[in-house]
Amino acid sequence: MNEIIERITESAVRNPQGICYQNGSEKRTYQELVKESDRIANLLQGKFLPKKSPIIIYGGQQFEMLVMFLGAIKAGHPYIPVDDASDPARIIQINSVAHPVLVLNWSNVEDFNIDTPVVTKAEIKEALDSENNIYDSALSIGDEDNFYIIFTSGTTGTPKGVQINTHNLLDFVDWASSEFDYDNNHEVMLQAPFSFDLSVFSIYPGLVSGSTLNVVDKETAKNFGQLENAILNSSFDTWISTPSFFEMCLLFRNFDHEHVQNLRKFIFCGEELTHATAQKLLKRFPKAKLYNTYGPTENTVAITSVQITPDDLVEYDRLPIGYLKDNMQHFLDNSVKDPNGYQTGELMVSGPDVSKGYLNNPQQTKRAFEKVNDRIYYHTGDMVSESEDGMLFYKGRTDFQIKMHGYRIELEEIDSLLGNLSQVKQSCTVPLYNNKKQVSKIIAHIVLENQFKELDQKQLNIQIKDELKKTTMDYMIPNVLEFVETLPISSNGKIDRKALMGKVNA
Repeated sequence: MNEIIERITESAVRNPQGICYQNGSEKRTYQELVKESDRIANLLQGKFLPKKSPIIIYGGQQFEMLVMFLGAIKAGHPYIPVDDASDPARIIQINSVAHPVLVLNWSNVEDFNIDTPVVTKAEIKEALDSENNIYDSALSIGDEDNFYIIFTSGTTGTPKGVQINTHNLLDFVDWASSEFDYDNNHEVMLQAPFSFDLSVFSIYPGLVSGSTLNVVDKETAKNFGQLENAILNSSFDTWISTPSFFEMCLLFRNFDHEHVQNLRKFIFCGEELTHATAQKLLKRFPKAKLYNTYGPTENTVAITSVQITPDDLVEYDRLPIGYLKDNMQHFLDNSVKDPNGYQTGELMVSGPDVSKGYLNNPQQTKRAFEKVNDRIYYHTGDMVSESEDGMLFYKGRTDFQIKMHGYRIELEEIDSLLGNLSQVKQSCTVPLYNNKKQVSKIIAHIVLENQFKELDQKQLNIQIKDELKKTTMDYMIPNVLEFVETLPISSNGKIDRKALMGKVNA
């Protein structure tokens, strides 16, 4: 049996009636999680699918999604989580890259316009209501087999599937469980969509340790009043989110230790934690522990950690991202000394958390994963500086891949998607940074095809954004469309993105 599955099963044996999942008034036990995932494994093995072949699991943040994740692993299939907030066209893109053998559909979407067989919500419910829970654990996913595959942006407009195997995930779970003291007395916030690897930070360390996953779902997060009620009346003691989500919750006047006394630990990942955000947190929750972490999806969620204290706020203008895990190796590529005397360069990392590469994409894998002295190192694309004692500080991206609200976005992918539209002749997308050095907006500069130049620009704006919604996630759609006659060209004949970035951020 898969070791992650074994450990979750042990949690269920220790406390079968323990609550593993809570979403508002809905509470589900570890016993239910194990039994229902057994039924999904039975359903999948009964279809005699090719061994170790991936399946797409489509839905939101429901309990049944976790059941299907574990059921897929038990049956011997890595899963690809796709959020139901994405347009079904997203599945078409992922399907063309991943070649999954099945889609488990926990939504009301009836047709994904793909050839891959789809198991409907009604069929899944029927399996969950049955007593058919026998499956062959010898066929389960092994240590070196893919456990999950999360799709991120790709530079050509085609998303990349990051392969994470059981060994990668186990190493992360062991580290996170120890670093952040997960145990069965904890309630852990689960806010990130399951297609975003930040959700893994909550799910697997939580379930392995017997914790309760306390969900703040997308529907709640979109409604300011509901979100305030959920946060102020929450029972979780461990907060896990991007800094941006926490910043939004700071709008709640009573979001502080006096009114939410159960919150004792804050863990941030997915984007830069600013000095201002940390300062506000420690002022409102002076007794809480605040952790800053960092890690690309290709390195299994997070590989650094540091507790941020009031002393750090005094010492640093830009907060550290922490110390690298003990079993990881690294070097700074093309490094130079910064004004503080620290070495600064692109962070290259190697170790047990590093992915084997991108699914069915050898060219991108070769570009991002490099063999150095018989070890595979991942090019993070992140510029960092390193103090003498090994503390790392994030300096920015080496390329035009950005993060906004915790989501990784490749600007070239947006340009590629825009280029597919009939209205667009050329485009160049750039980020607008706020005074905290965070991306606040995405601005697309567009040269229109001649037949569209005389049309009303407001209507064009609506048309283009509506068409983008058919093929990409909302967070990938530019906030501003600027219609221009020409784009700047660099000396080598390419569109000069840096010139536009300089103009936008002047």
